[in-house]
Amino acid sequence: MHSVHLAVLMTSHDRRARTLSALRALEDQRGLPAGTTFGVHLVDTGSTDGTPEAVRVRHPAVEVMSVGADVPHNQALRIASRNSRSGGGGGGPLGGAPGGPTHSWTHQLWLDDRVELFPDAVANLLRTAAAAGTGTVVVGAVRNAYGDTVYSGRRGRSLVLVEPGEHRPEPCDTYDGRVVLVPRAVYDLVGDPDKVFRHRMGDYDHGCRARRAGVTVFVAPGHAGECVGGPDAPGSREPGIGVREALRRVTSVQELPLHPWWVYCLRHTWPWAPYLMLSPYARTAARATLGRLRG
Repeated sequence: MHSVHLAVLMTSHDRRARTLSALRALEDQRGLPAGTTFGVHLVDTGSTDGTPEAVRVRHPAVEVMSVGADVPHNQALRIASRNSRSGGGGGGPLGGAPGGPTHSWTHQLWLDDRVELFPDAVANLLRTAAAAGTGTVVVGAVRNAYGDTVYSGRRGRSLVLVEPGEHRPEPCDTYDGRVVLVPRAVYDLVGDPDKVFRHRMGDYDHGCRARRAGVTVFVAPGHAGECVGGPDAPGSREPGIGVREALRRVTSVQELPLHPWWVYCLRHTWPWAPYLMLSPYARTAARATLGRLRG
């Protein structure tokens, strides 16, 4: 295999311990091809718990950019990608390529800071990518503390979660953006997640656009890591809230805002776009109504 330099794209917000754990797990990767280097580009969105300062102290080679708390996840990921192309980073296990600029990366690795990679995760992703060819995106499946797959590749219009195979990669149509290896050739073809998706759905849209461009997508064998911390807030599914509050939450930037969701449906689900556009809001209203009646 030729020299490998990975531009690792991360975002953070008030998850100091988790972010440090994710970086430590990345630093402890083993079985990598000789000469493999990392350039980590972390965009922190207004943390008040000292995350940027702690990263700079414990991992000084990591490039850290602090932006406002109003910058949503997908936009922060785009900023991290831009930084990976414009230089920065330094030496060390998580620094830039020795003797060269960070824009020389061969792959981007999207890494959610809530994921602790297993020691052989990156080697497994690279091995799968090398076997599949340069025009292939490789997804790392993520499990929870109970061993259940919670993030992975997705299949079909209903975005069914793909369980990773034990010994061979599994094909998929798109992906959750927690652990995703994007080769340079694919990046040059597909680009960054679209800015129309401010927080969610940018990863699903990116995968669908990649597939439409002829890119193959596989879930690597086994799990790449474990998602640490508790479950997400219930949001629009919280028991006892009224229909109006449930609809307010489901259409917020944290869930399915109207315009980005319509763009996604129009691009990738035609001619079923109008039905699929309305269905999550109708389900949310029905669930809240039934919850109130039962309460």
